[in-house]
Amino acid sequence: MTDSQAPQPTPEAQAAASAAPVGVNPVAAVPAGARTAADVVTPEVVARLTRGVTGSGRTANHTPFTGEKLADLPESTPEDVAAAFERARAAQPAWAATPVRARAAVLLRFHDLVLDRQAEVLDLIQLETGKARLHAHEEVQAVAVAARHYGRRAAAYLRPKRHTGVVPTLTKVTELRQPRGVVGQIAPWNYPLELSVGDALPAFVSGNAVVMKPDTETALTALWARDLLIEAGLPAEVFQVVLGDGPVVGPEVVKHADYVSFTGSTRTGREVARGAAARLVGVSLELGGKNAMLVLEDADVEKAAAGAVRACFSSAGQLCISIERLYVHESVADDFVARFAARTRAMRLGSALAYGADMGSLVSERQLETVTRHIAEAVEKGATIVAGGVARPDIGPLFHEPTILDGVEAPMAVCSEETFGPVVSLYRFRDEDEAVALANATPYGLNSSVWTRDSRRGHRIAARLRTGTVNINEGYAPAYGSVQSPMGGMKDSGLGRRHGSEGILKYTEAQTVAQQRLIPLAPSFGMDDAGYAAFMTRSLKAMKAFRLR
Repeated sequence: MTDSQAPQPTPEAQAAASAAPVGVNPVAAVPAGARTAADVVTPEVVARLTRGVTGSGRTANHTPFTGEKLADLPESTPEDVAAAFERARAAQPAWAATPVRARAAVLLRFHDLVLDRQAEVLDLIQLETGKARLHAHEEVQAVAVAARHYGRRAAAYLRPKRHTGVVPTLTKVTELRQPRGVVGQIAPWNYPLELSVGDALPAFVSGNAVVMKPDTETALTALWARDLLIEAGLPAEVFQVVLGDGPVVGPEVVKHADYVSFTGSTRTGREVARGAAARLVGVSLELGGKNAMLVLEDADVEKAAAGAVRACFSSAGQLCISIERLYVHESVADDFVARFAARTRAMRLGSALAYGADMGSLVSERQLETVTRHIAEAVEKGATIVAGGVARPDIGPLFHEPTILDGVEAPMAVCSEETFGPVVSLYRFRDEDEAVALANATPYGLNSSVWTRDSRRGHRIAARLRTGTVNINEGYAPAYGSVQSPMGGMKDSGLGRRHGSEGILKYTEAQTVAQQRLIPLAPSFGMDDAGYAAFMTRSLKAMKAFRLR
């Protein structure tokens, strides 16, 4: 990407913004001595982080806060991607031969380094994504939790497991877990720490090498994580990074990988799945969502309103598991809307590299265009803006106020399409069955939220929702942060899971080793075929009678 391609608003967008109503959300104060991009992204830092990146061309990334260039970066060609896989493949066997507890120790050291040096990466995350610092810290938390979990539990997940053989005592069976080889990872821009290294940690600890393609605009965050993992003891050649345009570099990663991990849009996920299927390699996909939050008549309305702010507007809504559809029981809807709207209008917007802002910027002109288009079309077709609804170029070129829409209905695009921005649509329902039906009426199935004072009722409704995760009395954080449990999507929201046993075992091949002892599984000791068949028939009946599994 050249300087002229930096994410600046189009003349049309600038004109629309200047003609738009003045926003109401306050601007967060900039603390004295706050760092700037020039303080953080120095030539020395860029040189250190890009050391070892395979790229014969040049590209650049930019900050959404101003549109200015952050750094010149190496750009990888298809040949560079192939070379990165060659280096990773050469280094992987020695890493796989390293005892699993030694590999896990790297993750535990990385955990401490991330927490001790978090100020460095918080600055990078904010500069590259435009998000508020507290939302950037969610990534630090998520990566630390994943590093601790797999650092402590990897040996148990990967240890050989004994199974009952076909003939107990005579057949000894062991299940082994072998690394797949070199994992190809394609990571998105919206959570550049958690969705890059966070997903790579279980791949590394299970003995794989990784070739990662992060989004170019957020590459410095991923490269910072690579640098820290190497400092923690990971062999540098085991972790390769390639950079470049997604349609060029992405297919090359799929072309060479022994397993593919992808997080991104459903449309691109289908392309990745087709490429992996053609080579008969495994794939995990965490894709889009149009996530619903249900506020029941017995909910604590004040807590639900506060939770909705977190659920809808964290990272400016640029979160796959963010809430975009809000279903509220008609008996509490007016009270809830009043409280939710008041909290939303009070959110502080800001771009300082410091705590204090409640929401940051959108990441690109494309995201801003989608947000403004969805809102404008909905209003034109009869929807009402309850809060927000306007861009805020007075703060930065890609800022937009958190927005609540009422009266949304099909065929408005915002009703069914993923906005991936700070926009939520309000709907009212009469009873529990209607709420569940409305929440499930989408091709997506990633995340959902239920608010009720009745725990049993909440769990009962959760079991009826067709989403990979359900949160009761919170938006998304409890399910995502509970890393012993799997996280992923149903329907068009993806394949496979991250976290828990599924999140690490997907990076391995199951291998069964069976040893037959004393007698073969064939006629022996003078038995003919008929005698052997009769003997096995009696044995099978006996095993059932003794309740053997």
